[in-house]
Amino acid sequence: AQLLSRRVLDADLRTYADIIVAEVDRLSALAGRLLGPAGRAPVGAIHIHAVLERVRLLLAADGANVERDYDPSLPDCVGDGDRLVQMFLNLGRNAVEAGATRIVLRTRYERDAALGEGRRAALRVEIIDDGAGVPDAVRSTLFLPLVSGRDGGTGLGLATANEIVAEHGGRIGFESRSGRTAFSIWLPVTAGSG
Repeated sequence: AQLLSRRVLDADLRTYADIIVAEVDRLSALAGRLLGPAGRAPVGAIHIHAVLERVRLLLAADGANVERDYDPSLPDCVGDGDRLVQMFLNLGRNAVEAGATRIVLRTRYERDAALGEGRRAALRVEIIDDGAGVPDAVRSTLFLPLVSGRDGGTGLGLATANEIVAEHGGRIGFESRSGRTAFSIWLPVTAGSG
């Protein structure tokens, strides 16, 4: 992929080659963390739109119609960019598997979001889709491991997303009906923001 990106003249193809390289690096780091000695992933200031743009490109490469509705004035959050990419990618792929023809990535700032034991400033990221929705039978247990609302599903994607949100001191929730499902993720902003 690195060789290909150097030789390809078409900008779109070069972008996809760069995505392949970035994803291989991200998955290699993930495997290293899983197989190596226990340790925390690198945490730093993250611009959420950079994370979401990577997710958007990956979903678009799979043929998904992904739209953006970003608040351009958002402060940074603190976290592990690779883990956040994984979380949002899980949510986006679930939307595609639920038959969504349109996915919207929306960001907003909330001054007084409920996080953990109290309230504080947070980024709210929504993944909104027009798919089949979350089946009633799994709504109360949706974020538990091995719970899936579709045939052949492993039930690990949303459990992993929930775990990643918790690692970042955030919160995840959803609203769903046939034709509109919105997963909302609240992530604390960096100190001094807001």
